Amino acid sequence: MWQGQWIDLTHEFSTRAIYWPTAKAFEHTEVFKGVTDKGFFYASYDFAASEHGGTHLDAPIHFSEGQLGAGDIPLQQLIGPGVRIEVMIGAQRNHQISVEEITRWEQEHGQIPDSSIVLFDTGSAALWPDKERYMGTAERGEAAVAKLAFPGIHPDAALFLIQQRNVKAVGIDTPSLDYGGSVYFHTHQILFQQNIPGFENVADLSALPPTGFGVIALPMKIKHGSGAPLRIIALIPPTD
Repeated sequence: MWQGQWIDLTHEFSTRAIYWPTAKAFEHTEVFKGVTDKGFFYASYDFAASEHGGTHLDAPIHFSEGQLGAGDIPLQQLIGPGVRIEVMIGAQRNHQISVEEITRWEQEHGQIPDSSIVLFDTGSAALWPDKERYMGTAERGEAAVAKLAFPGIHPDAALFLIQQRNVKAVGIDTPSLDYGGSVYFHTHQILFQQNIPGFENVADLSALPPTGFGVIALPMKIKHGSGAPLRIIALIPPTD
């Protein structure tokens, strides 16, 4: 049981972690570090941040009223067989992953199995933590949102994954399920209306095979949370 190669798909949380331009960035403040007056070493820190930044979960309540919060998502929806779909992104960073790209992948690797966790690999994790290259701008504030540029999932592809492939979660190695230039975030709305959670800013996926691995994606259990920091890992079984 649990034999094979473990792969960490999580960017570390630090002051270098990438957050949405309007979201509170990660802060890590020393409370105490050193030898106490009783003679033993002790270290403690406070941290603060938005729910949405770094490698994190988007809960369905984020874009769909009355749906599941971060602390309500069943474990069986966060643990399961994984699929890695590699997508070639050209110079145009605002690429939207299409149904055609998914079905082209299936022609080579077979149909996405029922109840899979689908992870899209656009190669963007290699750009982390360079904010300008990764998400189009290093600026902060509302005006910076219009300058965002990164790949996302086309709404038609989101519908396809729900209606034709019955996936239970979707992840991507970019800041958002929707592409950087999105204004209405239709992909979020489509997935979350069906209580399909999303994983964003997933770290380097290149070590994963296209299929045949398991995913464990456990967020901080925030009651009524619209999202949460996420530790996501994969297990590649032994080949013997």
